[in-house]
Amino acid sequence: MSLDSDVIVDRRRIRRKLTFWRVVAALIAIVAIVTLAVVATPGGRGALATSGSIARVNIEGLIRSDQERVAALERLEKSQAAAVVVHINSPGGTTAGSEQLYDALVRLKAKKPLVVVVEGLAASGGYIAAIAADHIVAQQSSLVGSIGVLFQFPNFTELLKTVGVKVEEVKSSPLKAAPNGFEPTSPEARAALDALVKDSYAWFRGLVKERRGMDDELLEKVADGRVFTGHQAVDLKLIDQLGDEKTAVAWLVAQKGVKADLPVRDYKLTPRFSDLTFLRTAASITLDALGLSAIARQVEQAGVVQAVDRLGLDGMLALWHPAGAN
Repeated sequence: MSLDSDVIVDRRRIRRKLTFWRVVAALIAIVAIVTLAVVATPGGRGALATSGSIARVNIEGLIRSDQERVAALERLEKSQAAAVVVHINSPGGTTAGSEQLYDALVRLKAKKPLVVVVEGLAASGGYIAAIAADHIVAQQSSLVGSIGVLFQFPNFTELLKTVGVKVEEVKSSPLKAAPNGFEPTSPEARAALDALVKDSYAWFRGLVKERRGMDDELLEKVADGRVFTGHQAVDLKLIDQLGDEKTAVAWLVAQKGVKADLPVRDYKLTPRFSDLTFLRTAASITLDALGLSAIARQVEQAGVVQAVDRLGLDGMLALWHPAGAN
């Protein structure tokens, strides 16, 4: 009986050890997969951009300042890629981030033939990025435009009154840290913000007028903040042609002398954990378990990084996004 007990105990120990090492092996495998995914896609170090190919660059989601993306585009400038097709699917983002991306694409265009393909959306800051190209292709049902600038800020004045909280402050001048959201916005603060928005809007309008060759009458028609379908945008000179990537490549061949038989290969700009589907799924399940279903749905739709980015946008925005259903 004692011998049987010892055997049972030994077997349990062996099972525990096997379970432990299986867990360790699984964790090592997961780490290896994540490491491989990150190392293989950091914009330039695993990206395919050879003299026998056209580089495909994807600009997706919210646009904000991103030095890694700029560095990746600079590496693409120096690569042997014959041309670049930039796919854009973005509602925009910060004005500064959109300007930074525009400038980087203009520098890239000076070194490589470049064409833009609008996937589903190139609005506000996404459209700023698009007009860096000399030729824009979009699907008939794509949405483009939303030429405008927005500055939003919450005001908690009434809420603070309800809960009996008052925020005290000492500042060097009336417009320091204005608006702050804890008191009604003064006419002076609102006027200062209005001047900021109008200045950025004037820059945006001027950029569209210059890059798209519009007269004042047409500019007034398209620059009221609306989005237009690709079908409408052709006549409004917001884009040049209806079509897809094949249409864009055909333009490169016809207008820029690019060889017709070159393959189009992905060029990754930045490593993002949100690109890994299993991580996105795990994050969604975890948030659901914590009772944060609304955030979980946002993670499912936009990814972890996009969800965080949307909450963290700061400053003036060149952004278009309709309100979601409650």
